[in-house]
Amino acid sequence: KNDVHALKDVSLKIEEGELVALVGVSGSGKSTLLHILGCLDDFDSGEYCFKGRNITRLGAKQIARIRNEEIGFVLQSFGLILGNTVYNNIALPLLLSNKTKISEIEPIIDEILKKLGIYDKKRNLVESLSGGQQQRVAIARAIINNPLLILADEPTGHLDRSTSKDMMDIFHELNKNEGATILISTHDPFIYEQCHRIIRIDDGKIQ
Repeated sequence: KNDVHALKDVSLKIEEGELVALVGVSGSGKSTLLHILGCLDDFDSGEYCFKGRNITRLGAKQIARIRNEEIGFVLQSFGLILGNTVYNNIALPLLLSNKTKISEIEPIIDEILKKLGIYDKKRNLVESLSGGQQQRVAIARAIINNPLLILADEPTGHLDRSTSKDMMDIFHELNKNEGATILISTHDPFIYEQCHRIIRIDDGKIQ
């Protein structure tokens, strides 16, 4: 029996405040690597250190807290909860972290919605929005807890060029003004050419 490795002998370091592109074709291991960095998936061997903490030595509760409070995800499929409003989708991480007073949640969300240009959609059901608007909701939810690390998995896969540009403008602003570390998986030159650094991955290996 031959073992199939989604990733093999991967070694990389991402500095705080970087805007990095993870580039490779479909099936190259980009999503697997993002899921590991985001504490969504386990791995068989090796170590992952996040802000000086060895993730492999932490318990499930500690890892869950890091995942919810210190890491933000933007998925290609948006990952929004259908049948719920824009507001409820964005509020979820704040409610899960249980660190923000209920009375403070709405002002925080309002500020982000205004920044992303979708304040008028606050009470709309997410499925009533356009693809670009849904992506903005996904970004808002990812950044609501002021995460140290933002992971975006093919975030422009369903977006037109104009909307993709808007999304990258948002990422640049978060990186420059908030100091967010951002890792974007993509095979779109329009996206990766705007990043500080490009990491290429092929067949589960960093090139």
